[in-house]
Amino acid sequence: MIGVIADSTEENDVREFFELFKVPWEFYQCDRPYEVVLCTGEVKLDSVDAEVLVVYSGKKVPLDTKLKGHVRPQRVGLTSLIRNQPPIYGNNVTFRHTGMRVLAEEEAEESIAYIDRLGSRVFVRVGYDLFREIHILLTSGQPASSASVPTLELHIALLRDLIVACGIPVVEIPPVPDGYQFVACLTHDVDHPSICRHKWDHTAFGFLYRAIVGSPINVLRGRASLGDLVANWGAALKLPLVHLGLLSDFWCEFDRYIEMEGGTPSTFFILPFKGYAGRTSHGPAPRARSSRYEVFDIAEKIKALMSSGCEIGLHGIDGWLDSSRGRVELERIRQVTGSSDIGVRTHWLYCDDESPEHHERAGADYDSTIGYNQTVGYRAGTSQVYKPLGTTHLLELPLHVMDTALFYPRRLGLSPKEAKELVGKIVSNAAEFGGCVTIDWHDRSIAPERLWGDFYRQLIDELRDKGAWLSSASQAVSWFRKRRSAVFERVHREPGALRLKVTVPIEDALPGLRLRIHKPAGAFDFATVSRRFDVVLKGDIDTSIAL
Repeated sequence: MIGVIADSTEENDVREFFELFKVPWEFYQCDRPYEVVLCTGEVKLDSVDAEVLVVYSGKKVPLDTKLKGHVRPQRVGLTSLIRNQPPIYGNNVTFRHTGMRVLAEEEAEESIAYIDRLGSRVFVRVGYDLFREIHILLTSGQPASSASVPTLELHIALLRDLIVACGIPVVEIPPVPDGYQFVACLTHDVDHPSICRHKWDHTAFGFLYRAIVGSPINVLRGRASLGDLVANWGAALKLPLVHLGLLSDFWCEFDRYIEMEGGTPSTFFILPFKGYAGRTSHGPAPRARSSRYEVFDIAEKIKALMSSGCEIGLHGIDGWLDSSRGRVELERIRQVTGSSDIGVRTHWLYCDDESPEHHERAGADYDSTIGYNQTVGYRAGTSQVYKPLGTTHLLELPLHVMDTALFYPRRLGLSPKEAKELVGKIVSNAAEFGGCVTIDWHDRSIAPERLWGDFYRQLIDELRDKGAWLSSASQAVSWFRKRRSAVFERVHREPGALRLKVTVPIEDALPGLRLRIHKPAGAFDFATVSRRFDVVLKGDIDTSIAL
């Protein structure tokens, strides 16, 4: 059991951190002993009954004097850490100390964290404010320069490893569905479901330019094949016949997505209105944001998608800054789908710090907007579904990989080989840490002139090969809700064993939960990898597990 001593202003940050690091914990109670006490800032050592005291603070505290560690001057921000350690965005200090260094700057003698003893007690000193870092990640998010780093996962892994290195076993419910290695969520933003709706507008001219002029350029740059060039030129020649109704609309590719995904349920985010660009926080949005279709125009396609097991969500326009407009947008989706629980992803990924609260007041079940337009990776520093700090029910399914960010020249502009390598790192992180990789492949991205279908098909194959549970957005969110509802009723150590009682939700059609036990390799040993094993949680348990 971890007892937490934190400032009252950090309470929401603490609660959410321990939903993501799902271990037995509580706010510190002075009338009981703990294996581990985690505190931020100053603490009276004599009043804390714990085997291990973990102190996070980005400034000098009285403990530093007792441990005789030399504290270097305080600064803000630190990203040049050794591999697999989290970048730090807030205040931090470094130390010169004879204890065990466990977190250090590159090419520097100072450590960011160390372990030491003082009498019979073990102390862990970390030179930054953990819950302030969590607050930054779940509100402001990471800059694009750190997009590739799963920072929040690294904070969790560091704390877990510190505790285990001090000889204390850790029991957790990891973000890993039973029978799989991680979750992979397949989603599609439906912006242009028909090229016939675009005649003499910027979308039609953009298509013709990219198909006729851009295709040979991409071939010369190694970003497209000769087959892509032929397909795109052929599509440009066929366009008049498509408009005349003599050939099928090659942007209407919903059936191909169903075939490519092989029965896996995916989520299609649909725009509620046509001809309306919406607003920014400063005024009208650019005209290019408006669409030539609305939800009622593709009602039959939507029903066909739902009959195949797919989910329909809202591709919101103004709900991110106006809950009353969000209610209207959600209601239009409900009118076509008949579903009450609708998730949202805002068009062009518009959002600010208050957007989750607007979505919740509008009645959305979840949001999946937090991601990057210009790159791929972890804007919130995590692959886990989390609860934004201002909401009570709505969860955030962060977005990690978007096709246009990978391939558009004004964004990353990658070749398929380069994109595979970059996305492969995100998939590998998920296999290591668990969580959910959320993919966004736009409706027209498997059609001319983009022709990104082969990459998408190969990506699905890789996800399956890596052991992913392929799900829709609502399924992924529901599984994380189930994990959040699990409760550690009682955990304590016995000689050579852990006694624990865990209550879990009623069984459903979703994958089950796991209980993971990390066993210390030896007391005061950070270098050796701890041993771990999993127990399947099929229902409530009250048992003793041998260590």
